Amino acid sequence: MINKISDSIAESLSRVQDGSTVLIGGFGTAGIPAALIDGLIAQGARDLTVVNNNAGNGDTGLAALLKTGAVRKIICSFPRQVDSYVFDELYRSGKIELEVVPQGNLAERMRAAGAGIGAFFCPTAYGTELAAGKETREINGKHYVLEYPIYGDVALIKAEQGDRWGNLTYRKSARNFGPVMATAAKYTVATVHEIVELGQLDPEAVVTPGIYVNQVIKIERVATQAGGFKKTA
Repeated sequence: MINKISDSIAESLSRVQDGSTVLIGGFGTAGIPAALIDGLIAQGARDLTVVNNNAGNGDTGLAALLKTGAVRKIICSFPRQVDSYVFDELYRSGKIELEVVPQGNLAERMRAAGAGIGAFFCPTAYGTELAAGKETREINGKHYVLEYPIYGDVALIKAEQGDRWGNLTYRKSARNFGPVMATAAKYTVATVHEIVELGQLDPEAVVTPGIYVNQVIKIERVATQAGGFKKTA
């Protein structure tokens, strides 16, 4: 019987090894798999390459992971914001590598990994420093840059509902990078706020099919710094 539901974040993350590339969902404060990030910190893997939309906020979540020194390199589209002081300090002191990728390219490079595409040409970044050293080509009168897929050893994502087969739905903007990250990783762990019985999820509403998910863990809702889920009075 296929049952991907796990009761333990520690058990689900036990296979993360030193040197792994970890894809972590989230856009700003929406859809951050905070419980899984905390679990990764406790797990203790080092020398990680992390792929995320940004480089962390404040002292929690991704910023807390960076603060441990466990991350060797971060690949993101938006590393600098008003409260990214943890990343700033690490980067300015030469303690972390940074690869800046335009946001659309970031999503497409992971989508390409999941789709089995070896490489693709994209117009974004042509003529800028981000295209330095990369192959370029003129196609139908327009200039393009060759980009390669981003593969993950592990993806950590936050969903809304899941079943024991690993099928997932998301809540609004919390969906963000989760679906493409799940397809691009060898091993995907997802937290959900509700586990439903098989058949309860409308197949037309399933965003991430269970074939891309290895572990599903139920967690409680908590409010984010930006407001997030608010309990009714």
